[in-house]
This record gives sequence, C-alpha cells and structure tokens, in this order.
Amino acid sequence: MIYTAPLLLLAAAVLPQSKWQEIGKTSTGNSVYLDGKSVRKAPDGIITARVRATYDPPLDTPTGKVTSTRVVAMFDCAGKKVATKERILFINEAKGIEHSRRTIGKPGFGPALSSTFADVALKHLCAKK
Repeated sequence: MIYTAPLLLLAAAVLPQSKWQEIGKTSTGNSVYLDGKSVRKAPDGIITARVRATYDPPLDTPTGKVTSTRVVAMFDCAGKKVATKERILFINEAKGIEHSRRTIGKPGFGPALSSTFADVALKHLCAKK
C-alpha cells in the first residue's frame, strides 16, 4: 500500500509560496499585486506596502521594453493620496534585469490617478473590512 498524503504534504511545504497576491487590474487590463507581508499601518493611519504591476503589452522605452514595476508606497486613506518611496522598473523581473531604480528622499503625497495601479492599490488597502 502506498501512502501519498505525506508525500503531497511534503511537496506543498517545499514549493515556493508566492508573496504577490493579485488585488485587481488597471483600466488597461494590467494586473496589480500586493506583497501582503509588507503591509504596515502607522499610528497616523498611513499604510506602507510593496505593490507591483505587470505590463502586457510591455511599455516601450528607448532602452528596452518595461514588463513590470515594483514600488514601495505610502497610502493615505483619509486623504485618498499616495506617495512613492521607491520605484523599480523591470525589463525582465524574473531575471532581475532592471530598466531603472529610484529611491525618493522626501516622498510627497499626491492623488492616485483613476484606474492606475496606485489607485487599485489605494482602493484595496483602504477598503472597509
């Protein structure tokens, strides 16, 4: 008699778990993801989180096609505003090939443009639960 249940449990424990959970799509159909373990809420209500978006088709730039972006951003639910702390654009995220990386010294809050990945993340993080 073969016992498959322990093998399945072992296989599930060894498989890498994705930290990115899809939380919605932009108006152009690009998927938006949240790293749930990165979400932190400060006493002033500001939420900081890592968010990524994939671009299909990729965005054309003079130095290559950007296929995805990752940001660390702050979300002000009361003011419905977003501030980016860090942004990475990828040509090939799976291989770690970056197009550009920017860390913002003094992030400033501004509105999240409707149906962009920042807007999708703001609505998800600020939804009444």
